[in-house]
Amino acid sequence: WQVAGESAAESRFEAAHPAILTGLVGREPELALLRRAWEQSRAGTGQVVLINGEPGIGKSRLVDALVSELKADGYTRIILGCSPYHSNSSLYPVIVHLQRVLDWQHEDGADAKLAKLEEGLRDFSLPPDEATPLFASLLSLPLPEGRYPPLNVTPQQQKQQTLDATVAWLLEEAERQPVLQVWEDLHWADPSTLELLALVIEQTPTAPILNVLTFRPDFVPPWSQRSHMTPVTLNRLERPEVEMLIALQADGKALPREVVEHIVGKTDGIPLFVEELTKAILEADFLLEGNDSYELTGSLAEVTIPATLQDSLMARLDRLPSIREVAQIGAVLGREFAYEMMQAIV
Repeated sequence: WQVAGESAAESRFEAAHPAILTGLVGREPELALLRRAWEQSRAGTGQVVLINGEPGIGKSRLVDALVSELKADGYTRIILGCSPYHSNSSLYPVIVHLQRVLDWQHEDGADAKLAKLEEGLRDFSLPPDEATPLFASLLSLPLPEGRYPPLNVTPQQQKQQTLDATVAWLLEEAERQPVLQVWEDLHWADPSTLELLALVIEQTPTAPILNVLTFRPDFVPPWSQRSHMTPVTLNRLERPEVEMLIALQADGKALPREVVEHIVGKTDGIPLFVEELTKAILEADFLLEGNDSYELTGSLAEVTIPATLQDSLMARLDRLPSIREVAQIGAVLGREFAYEMMQAIV
């Protein structure tokens, strides 16, 4: 295969799930909470919902379910996705979003990009002589000499002015129609992005904006809890919900009981693991598909952990080096073991 161009996907989740998704299982209370927050925000009292959960638990899937429900509503959707490769790049999510909004193409030259930036700012009340140099600098776009006055400020002042201008742009957008702003994977956010988010959170109660923040348990929000902020922790699915998710993956066809038990036991109620392991088993040679059910023709011992899960599991262990050694020893002992046995061996 040959690379044809950059993906148009707005988020990591969208890039990983280009096809139609299976139904959302076991998250109705959380989705109802997001619906209420959206109604409050749309009415002018902006809200912030903080969704916390381990990898694969369904944070992005929950947000996607909300977005799917809002398709008919008149609103602006903004996706700001943090990246593990750019956690030291100042305002990386904002830069990517602006490039997408301004429709910058890979083949555009500096003049074309500047024209698109000027056109984008023209629709807003930001002073062009001040805003254009700020955003051009943020986007690493050189300006023609003499076209705009130099900034003549310290780097810290320029940064603050850029943050203020970005917030002003967002608030003016919200005056036109409600805004759903999703801040994905904040555990990878750079410090400047967190500064910007703090300013946005401060302004949110006075504007029709719903900010949805997703992050993993190791991220500690740097701002204090406020009345317009609602924390949500996604827990693992219960067994009936896991079985429902397995059935959805199998398009309603019955799976042998031992296959279901195998999936339930191996996945610990994490939706992504349930989906990926079920998918791997359905594609295996030892499962024969019939008209309304599957028949097991081989041994489940042949099942290997899909590569997608290998990466996810290893990433979780790599973040905790001291835990990794315990996990390696525990894996030799078996799925369950006494604390005293582990203590003695270690």
